[in-house]
Amino acid sequence: MPRTNNRETQTVLRHWQEDVPDDRLAHLIRDAGRVLTKSLQTRLAEHSVSFGHWSFLRILWVTEGLTQRELSEQAGLMEPTTFTALKAMEAKGLIERRQLNGNRKNIHIYLTEKGRNLKKTLIPLAEEVNDIAVQGVECEDLRVTRRTLLKIISNIAEANE
Repeated sequence: MPRTNNRETQTVLRHWQEDVPDDRLAHLIRDAGRVLTKSLQTRLAEHSVSFGHWSFLRILWVTEGLTQRELSEQAGLMEPTTFTALKAMEAKGLIERRQLNGNRKNIHIYLTEKGRNLKKTLIPLAEEVNDIAVQGVECEDLRVTRRTLLKIISNIAEANE
């Protein structure tokens, strides 16, 4: 049973196949990311987790105790956006904020047990979306795609130095 709006995905696919098959790569990457994100959003929603919260959970599963500023930087978001998301995550019991060593300026973000435990439920959902996305794609094509996308990121990073 499909878990996403297949009509939306089919519209994006038809657009690229029929309307603009040779349009800029940036647009194709954005649309591919959008349909992947939508597919994951649907699965996360079944567990009452928003995609925005997913981004912060992924970071915190790797490194807890980050300040709000550090978390914002790693997520690539503005601090007010992060503040709003963290407030909602705290209300859901996913994170807690702590002051360390009496430093009232920096608040550090830690997962609660509930937030930590979501990892074993949510990671398989992301893996499922990834597995669906790469069905029928040859391993070598995936390696080339990954290498190409990393080179694109590297080129943009170098150009912006």
